[in-house]
Amino acid sequence: MLIRVYSELRWKFIQCIFIKLHLFLSRIEKERTMIHMKKNHSFFNYSISKYPFWRIKILILLLFVPIVLISISFGSKAKEEESKQVWIPTPTIPVPTPAPYPMNKTGVVPGDEITARGVVVIDVLSHVYLYKRNEDMLLSPASTTKLLTALVALDVYKLDDIVTIGAPSVDGQLMGLVQGEKITVENLLYGALIHSGNDAAWALAAHYKDGVDSFVDLMNLKAKELHMDQSHFTNPMGFDGVEHKVTTKDLSLLALAAMQNATIAKMVAIPQITVSDVNHIYFHKLANVNQLLGKIPGVAGIKTGWTEEAGENLITFVERNTHKVIVVVLHSKDRFKDTTKLIDWVFENYEWSTINAGDRK
Repeated sequence: MLIRVYSELRWKFIQCIFIKLHLFLSRIEKERTMIHMKKNHSFFNYSISKYPFWRIKILILLLFVPIVLISISFGSKAKEEESKQVWIPTPTIPVPTPAPYPMNKTGVVPGDEITARGVVVIDVLSHVYLYKRNEDMLLSPASTTKLLTALVALDVYKLDDIVTIGAPSVDGQLMGLVQGEKITVENLLYGALIHSGNDAAWALAAHYKDGVDSFVDLMNLKAKELHMDQSHFTNPMGFDGVEHKVTTKDLSLLALAAMQNATIAKMVAIPQITVSDVNHIYFHKLANVNQLLGKIPGVAGIKTGWTEEAGENLITFVERNTHKVIVVVLHSKDRFKDTTKLIDWVFENYEWSTINAGDRK
């Protein structure tokens, strides 16, 4: 389109030059005639006499011809470029293949054999809930809180940041930190996630520049970011409190986010490890509290929790035949047995169907 417009303008320009040239030559010839008639020996007349009029015409034409040739050449190149242009169709956006959809092929659902008050079983890839019980009931999370503590710590620290341990201020399950010990954030995360050390969780929060309370504020902001809309946290360890409550559904969202973090996913799958301070003076042998690791095929974490008020809590990630499932049980009488039964129920009663590209409309 632009090339055609240019061609039209180019030829109009050439025509205009021809007309102007013709008028110019006519004017010169007229003036020459008048000068000779008046016998005026001016400089102009001298030039005309010295250079006959037909030579002037030839000179002007010789100057004009290159302009025309250049114009034609440029137009030819423009047309050539236009011919080279290939029409490219608008690319179609590929439709992503949906995750395999889980379907209960038997209709069998868990019953009273599961003692947990709150239960959620969710398929990781499709985010389809396979089973829910009291999923919106507010319950005490206990040490499952440390998953959120770890996510916030990874947001605000680097793994090789060094933390100086202060005076002991918490009790319960401890990794055995010593006052004055210098230890990396990474090793504190091992202590909090594998051994469920309350001292490790506290040290991570206390290291924050604005103090523990501000770190807890970040935990609640992170919870909102993960759409854990009904849950609230008041400490980084998971100690019981009137306002320190979660729902089973919210914990499943926390587990999904935690397992997407490569550092956390790696740590929660480790049965045991020994870590030290930066000077290799203090060594801490850490054992995973999750008894299902190494016992139930496919289990790869993620976090236990227990207090007298909370009862037995457990979040579990399991993968079999590429199918990934998260099981959350809160306020259970036997968290490991409940979880084992739920895992068996899932893989005995569910099958995953993939929608083929040809079936999509």
